[in-house]
Amino acid sequence: MKLRIGLGIGPWPFPYEDKESILTFTEECEHLGIDSLWFSERVVSEALNFDPLHLISYISARSSNMKFGTSALVLPIRNPVILAKELATIDYLSGGRLLLVVGLGSDESLDLEVSGIPRKERGGRTDEAITILRLLWSGNPVTFSGKFYQFKHASVQPRPIQVPGPPIWIGGRSDAALRRVGRLGDGWLVSSVTVEELGKGIHLIQRYASEFERKIPDDHYGVYLPFCFGDSPSAAEKIAEPNLIRRRTDRSPSEFCALGTPADVRNRIHHYLSAGATKFVMRPLCSPNLWHDQLRTLAQEVIHPLQTPYTVSELQERKGH
Repeated sequence: MKLRIGLGIGPWPFPYEDKESILTFTEECEHLGIDSLWFSERVVSEALNFDPLHLISYISARSSNMKFGTSALVLPIRNPVILAKELATIDYLSGGRLLLVVGLGSDESLDLEVSGIPRKERGGRTDEAITILRLLWSGNPVTFSGKFYQFKHASVQPRPIQVPGPPIWIGGRSDAALRRVGRLGDGWLVSSVTVEELGKGIHLIQRYASEFERKIPDDHYGVYLPFCFGDSPSAAEKIAEPNLIRRRTDRSPSEFCALGTPADVRNRIHHYLSAGATKFVMRPLCSPNLWHDQLRTLAQEVIHPLQTPYTVSELQERKGH
């Protein structure tokens, strides 16, 4: 199994004076050996929350090997034909470095409301959109007649570098989300999850996939893992921002975060590996003024010892030779 470790940004965490600081941060992350950068989507937000697709298209040109992902793109608020064109263009221009995780949108978000999408429609729209994306990336003219989307003889160019298109991973911990992964997804990226919940989730996804005569690749399970370094787990918890570490009220942070020394964080990752995850998106829990030291520790003490390097053939394949 190939272990990959990326970095989850969430709302843009840094004060900045110009857009060059965004590029500087991107270049630093690539220099540190971080596999990928991941950006959340929130249309209505008091924090600085860039549109993930525009941000990815902007920064991918200033990197060579690092990949860029959405965690997660709120699929029901987007027109799937336009989105297929946008995603194909980004994948083409970035040399096949787009990673795609989609979701229905969080319950507390206003994004569905301001987009005019009834909450009861978000599951059905997501299902149709996933199907439409794959059809349009085939390169053939597509006619589609669904409950929410209808069109005739549509096609998009350019086609994605990744064939048949960027794998579509799905987020969420609910049973409906797990069923959707098994029925339609190429992978699962789940946030704020315990090791036990991850293992049970993977088992259910595999069961649901078999019901539809599908198989999710064994290395297509990932964890969005909050982390913070400190002299001990309790010390790291004190450093962490309260609004970030308390994302769940039903579990202790120690059950769904990686806290403590580099050895503690590595051990935590190994626990998730044993439950079936091979992809990790690490989300810093500290305040932005501590990010620099935390990221360097993550790179030197966690990513470098654990991450599986890319081979030359893998890099050539991703860039379309």
